[in-house]
Formats: sequence, C-alpha cells, structure tokens
Amino acid sequence: MKLNHGLHLAYCTNIHRGESWAQTFDALQKYTLAVRDRVSAGRPYAIGLRLGADAARELSDKTTLAAFRKWLDKENCYVFTINGFPYGRFHGARVKEQVYAPDWTTRERVDYTNLLFDLLAEIVPAGVEGSVSTVPVSYKEFIKDERQVAECRANLWRCVEHIERASRASGKTLHLGLEPEPLCYLETTPETVKFFEQMRHDRPNDLRLDEHLGVNYDCCHLAVEFENPAEALGRLLQHRIKISKIHLSSALKLWPTPDARSALKSFADDIYFHQVISRTNGGPLARHKDLDVALIHATAHAPVAGEEWRIHFHVPLHQRPAEHFDTTADHLLGVLDLVRQQPGLCSHFEMETYTWEVMPGVMKNRSVVDQLVHEYEWTLGEFARRGFKPE
Repeated sequence: MKLNHGLHLAYCTNIHRGESWAQTFDALQKYTLAVRDRVSAGRPYAIGLRLGADAARELSDKTTLAAFRKWLDKENCYVFTINGFPYGRFHGARVKEQVYAPDWTTRERVDYTNLLFDLLAEIVPAGVEGSVSTVPVSYKEFIKDERQVAECRANLWRCVEHIERASRASGKTLHLGLEPEPLCYLETTPETVKFFEQMRHDRPNDLRLDEHLGVNYDCCHLAVEFENPAEALGRLLQHRIKISKIHLSSALKLWPTPDARSALKSFADDIYFHQVISRTNGGPLARHKDLDVALIHATAHAPVAGEEWRIHFHVPLHQRPAEHFDTTADHLLGVLDLVRQQPGLCSHFEMETYTWEVMPGVMKNRSVVDQLVHEYEWTLGEFARRGFKPE
C-alpha cells in the first residue's frame, strides 16, 4: 500500500510456496488477496512479488504477462518490488547455502536478474520506482580468489547497463539492491562500502551506478551483525550508496543459558541457514555457520557471562517468540526512527518473515493469513507513530 511521503509497503510473497508461475499466481489469489481484504480494502494494494527463475521465464510469455497485468488492474493491486534473491526452490527441501547460487560470478544470475527488470518495467505503475533485491554478491565460502570478485563486479556492471536501458525505454526509475547477509561476501556495511568503491574504481565517473545499484537493507541481517542502524545507514549514505529497499524483519536474540539453548533446538531446521553471531560484553564477534554448529560448540564450552547470541531466523514482527528469547525489533524501530527524520531515505519497505513453514509449533497457532495481517497491523502502527499513514 502507499503511505504518505511517497512510501510503499508490502509483504514479500516468498513466505508462500511456488516455483512455477502457476503456483506463484495461485498463492497470490489464495493468500495475498485474503490479506488485502483485511488490511487495505478499497485502497490500491502493493505486492512484494517473489519470482524464481522458472516463474519469471513463464511470466515473460506475452499472453501470460498481459493476463497478469489485467488481473492486477482488476484487483486494484500493483507491484513495486521483486525479490530476486532465491533463484530456485525456496521451500520444502534443503536450501541452506544453495540460496546464494547461482551467484554474481555466473551469467545465469545476470540473465535472471535482467529478466526480472524486463518484467518489472512492464508492470510497475507509472510514477512508481521499481526495485529488485538480490544476493550479496556471493557466499564467502564460494569465493576462492580475486578473479571471481572481479567477475562479480563485471557482471553487476552488465546488469546496471541493462537496468539503465530498461529505465530509459520504459520511462521508469529502476534499481537493484544487494542484500548484505551474515557470512556472505557482503556481510557488513563496511564490507559493502568497500565493494561499491571497487565498483566505482572499475568505471570512474559512471553515474549509472549511483542511480541503478544500491543496497537492500535487511534489518534482521544487520542486527545479527550487531550494527547500529544510525551508524550503518549513515555509513551507506555517506558513501553515496542508494537504499534501494528496506526489509522490515527481526532476528532471534537470546542469552545462551542452558535452558535457552535447549529451547533453541526447536528453531534448528534442515531447510534454511540460521547463522549465529555472538558477542560478550561488547567484545569481538564470534561467528557460527549455522544454528546446529553453534549449539554443538556451546555444549563443548563453558557458558560465558555476558554473552549474547543473535540468530538469522526471521521471526514475526509483532510477536515475542517464547520464554528465554527476545528479538532485534529495536534495530527495526531504530531504522523507522531514521525514516521519520529523513522520509526520502528510502521509499520501498517490505515485511519479510519467510520462515513461516519452519517456525516452532508454539509460534504457528494461527493461519498464515492471520500472521500476515497481524504483521501489517504492527507495522502500520509503528509507521503511524512516526507520522506515516496509508493514502
């Protein structure tokens, strides 16, 4: 939906299963419209669309795309952003590190992302910017030498050129957002700044970078890194890095007592990565590849007073998970405070709690539609407290 000051808010449809276009469209009809009817009846309703590679190819058929555009008009809906992070299957089977593949070393990632922009240029409404979010260049373990990094930069420049052409041809403003994530090639805002400086060094004074490539700022990811929102966003803006989109998301946080670690086992799953970063009394960060790894490590070592764990597990925005646990909602609220001070900071906001299927049962005592409606209510309430209301 559209809020005042030109902001757009949606939930990301990657919470629903769907790899083909038929499956994706079925989820839109079954779930997205049901959410719309409860949170935005009578108003234009924004969709944060997740399109995997198969669905994107199928939607690019002219007849299929025309039918989707007609459906959007009929249902008073619009698309302003596409989640182009997961290329392939995202639910129901092991994803883990494969969510980053193909990465930006590959032509597959370039072609897929270019196709998303071709589609977005066709469906984003006139006068509304269009964004696509993507992987943070690669996963750190995938990168073995600097030649791969150079190829990533070259491929991203190829994509920037394509976005510029699509923007010029459509008359619309389009941009791509790299999404920093724990243990990925772009993990922190200092690493992100360094990468953008390298991109600029490759092509000095090419202003297309500033216009068409930026960052998808995921509040969960940066909170897991113990980054301060004012410092993190300030650092990006200081270095002229566009905030393409903001993911409104919260991570799991706890103090790893024996009881908390025992309860935490219910959050470990075989589908997604749940990177764990810990810090003791403001000291250096310790990183663990996945939740099960962190739990094994903790079992073999004596607990440390003052230690805090932050876990890459997206939890509902409106709900404290359970006894022993807290969330990083304070980071998200800090971001919204900055948006209140600078409404032009970013115009794209997307709630992204994709972990619905793997949440512990105690957190799933409602339907997915109810879950999404309650997230909207919480989020709209926080926006309203800062002077932003639906138009």
